[in-house]
Amino acid sequence: MDSWARGQLSTLYGLFVLSLKMFSGRDPERILALAATSVPSLGPCTVAATYLMTAGSLVRQPAGHPADPELDPLVPELDDRGSGVVLPDGTWRWAFPLRGASGLAGCLVVVAESEPTVDEMFLLKVLGQQTSAALANATLHRKEDAYADRLRRSNDERSEVNARLTTTVNELRHQQRVQEVLTGVSASGAGEQGIAHALNELTALPVAIEDQFGNLRAWAGPGRPHPYPKLPARRREDLLRRAARLTYPLRSQDRLISLVKPHHEVLGVVALIDPAKTARDHEIFTLQYGTTVLALELAHQRSLAEVELRLHRELVDDLVAGTDNDSAYARADALGHDLRGPHHVVVAQWGGGQAGDALSHALSRATVELEWKALCSRRSGVVVVLVRGRPDGEALYRSVAHDLGTDTGVVAIGGCCSAPDELPRSFNEAVRTLRIRQTSRTPRGVASFDQLGLYRILDTGKNRADVTSFVGEWLGDLIDYDNTRDADMVRTLSHFLECGGNYDRTASELLIHRSTLRYRLGRMREITGFDLGDVDVRLNLHVATRAWQVLQGQPLEGRP
Repeated sequence: MDSWARGQLSTLYGLFVLSLKMFSGRDPERILALAATSVPSLGPCTVAATYLMTAGSLVRQPAGHPADPELDPLVPELDDRGSGVVLPDGTWRWAFPLRGASGLAGCLVVVAESEPTVDEMFLLKVLGQQTSAALANATLHRKEDAYADRLRRSNDERSEVNARLTTTVNELRHQQRVQEVLTGVSASGAGEQGIAHALNELTALPVAIEDQFGNLRAWAGPGRPHPYPKLPARRREDLLRRAARLTYPLRSQDRLISLVKPHHEVLGVVALIDPAKTARDHEIFTLQYGTTVLALELAHQRSLAEVELRLHRELVDDLVAGTDNDSAYARADALGHDLRGPHHVVVAQWGGGQAGDALSHALSRATVELEWKALCSRRSGVVVVLVRGRPDGEALYRSVAHDLGTDTGVVAIGGCCSAPDELPRSFNEAVRTLRIRQTSRTPRGVASFDQLGLYRILDTGKNRADVTSFVGEWLGDLIDYDNTRDADMVRTLSHFLECGGNYDRTASELLIHRSTLRYRLGRMREITGFDLGDVDVRLNLHVATRAWQVLQGQPLEGRP
């Protein structure tokens, strides 16, 4: 466990201990003072002022404290959910309303030299929630005291007071047990499944933990459905919006759901499966506290994943750019990837140059599904995957196309490398293969550098002038004819040669009549003077049309 996780668990444990102290008190002023003293431990903040609801109005604490003519009038007007407090001095302030069982019970105003981080604000909000609960608990205690006084004066009221006292004690014991169990599960590293099992044991209800898209991540308890039902995207978004507007769990048919939302983004949902609608305050408190613990867990996991992803991308970028073998082996070992042995560089691009997050995530999920040892990154407008061993390009392409819902992409595989310093060569081969496939007659699917054949010679770049001159010599007249007449002679010739001279297949692929094809071939003979029946002429034209595909869009130089 890294230092960040230990710090978060230590802070959470500190809040837990503080909540026990506050829950054990009956004096609202003492509870508010305990909360105020803990604020500096949660971030770079101090307490600017505290207020208690007295006789229907907020009174500054401690009693007798001098009034603040600028701050005091603003506090009663603030949003119930808490908001910033703007004063002439410009210092950052935030008011946290403390709500009890009967409404607003007080307010805690913090001040800092600069705005706290999102994580620090999250901890301050948790402190506000615990303080609110403690104030509500103190109110219950005072009511219990009143009942106790009445009990001494009236034997008739004794049974009722005892029942309420028992209920209150049971509630406090339940809340304390919930906090101890869930905090222990989080500290043990049991993760989402451990939290789901703990919630199931504490509530006796089946528990489902979903990601933000509605996919099941953990289940505890009986009755797990197979397959797990998933709402359509629009209904799911509407459900999340309705839940986000509430400060308590949302009842949705046979489920009681609570959003896992450590910051502003919903990371998931915790649901109690309650078709009989038996969930009461005990279960709701347990669900809310479990959601808070899970929010910290998922926020930590996301932080680790982002760091790991950044390190993976930096390593892949350095490997395809070129680095020494020793440092490459050491860095890869630190990330749990063995660079020793054969590797291939795979590049992919989708939908007319798309290489964004959607494609990157789809490729990452595909490598996991295929159980490949791989590293992913993005570079030069393509997604790069460094794969150990010989990759199954067709399987990768099918998985990504299914994930993205479209097959308008290309997966290109570079040559094999036996050492890290050969990876730049494999990367360049993969990029060349990708470009050749995208300009071919079938600009989608899987292409391998090892299977390029003639294109490996035509696309080296070293002899581009010779290739361009060769294309101009054999196809220049047809290209000029196409440009001046807006015709399609070169493309027709290319299809005719690719189809092995078969008239029917060529006409079918070009969507023209057989007689039209014959006319075009006759015009070619008139324009060029070439005899397509000559084997050498036919070979040179076939090579020239393949080269023309590689050079398509490039100016022809060196024409005789």
